Amino acid sequence: MDREEHPFAQYVRIIGRGKNVGRSLTMDEAEAAMDMILAGEVRPEQLGAFLMLLRVKEETPEEVAGFVKAARKGFDIPADAPKVDLDWSSYAGKRRQLPWFLLAALALAQQGVKIFMHGAEGHTPGRLYTRETLEALSLPVASDFAEAAQQIKTANFAYLPLSVVSAKMHEIIELRPILGLRSPVHTISRMLNPFGAPNVLQGIFHPGYNAIHQGAAQLLGYERMAVFRGEGGEIERRPSKPLDVWTVENGEMGTFEWPALLPEPQQPKDDEMEIDRLVDVWKGDESDAYAIAAVTGTLALALHLMGRATDPADAQAQAEALWAERNREKLAA
Repeated sequence: MDREEHPFAQYVRIIGRGKNVGRSLTMDEAEAAMDMILAGEVRPEQLGAFLMLLRVKEETPEEVAGFVKAARKGFDIPADAPKVDLDWSSYAGKRRQLPWFLLAALALAQQGVKIFMHGAEGHTPGRLYTRETLEALSLPVASDFAEAAQQIKTANFAYLPLSVVSAKMHEIIELRPILGLRSPVHTISRMLNPFGAPNVLQGIFHPGYNAIHQGAAQLLGYERMAVFRGEGGEIERRPSKPLDVWTVENGEMGTFEWPALLPEPQQPKDDEMEIDRLVDVWKGDESDAYAIAAVTGTLALALHLMGRATDPADAQAQAEALWAERNREKLAA
């Protein structure tokens, strides 16, 4: 007896029919597929096949944009939420260097830039994640969008875990140890921009994803977006390396070349990863040339993205001045 085909089977078939017949999803198809996934209307075996087929062929900007459009429908953003200036995703975790980017974000918040940071943790062993770092430093982690909105109002900074932003997407990221590979959700989550900030900063590990993030941002209509290969895949400048930054501004795509900040050819590895060093560098008790260059270099990228600097040199000069002006008494926004 014939069995009726599952409604989601069409999306697996579209991308899985082989190199001669299969194709990528359109943005509308991707949105419809993710609608079903987030609604729990997909069987586990379908989800696994779908994710790994996407992983093998690599997701397209149209697919990422469609997935993001579907995910954004489920966000419970308070009606009185403040306007967020900068969306900052943190999904990779750090293993070679401490998350110096946190100091850059907090320094910006002290200057009145409203930042919403979101991320995941624990999906890859041996990495230090943002939530763990914030908690170790006695800095707050929001429990829902309402609390995040309040923290942004009062301190210009909030961090919300993906498990709260989208429980289903967090569940999919947690499949990495089972599937053995990262899934497209790692890309999708970075692009969510839940509060609709006009400035979206992106850090990736694999350079080939620059064009995917750039194209998806253009399709989503993001006002300004910058993506680059960051340290460990986070939004953090590798100061010993020259940098290509891929941008979207008012619908136009572009690239910027940034020179290296330090002469060392190799990136150092921090074997200890002692979180307290973040406080020491913030207070000025420790002078670490690499750490300070990573912080100011990341600040410069954010300032340039927000249109506050004309070129990399101007951005770096402003970043160094902003870092020097920080309130060293307390590591907080």
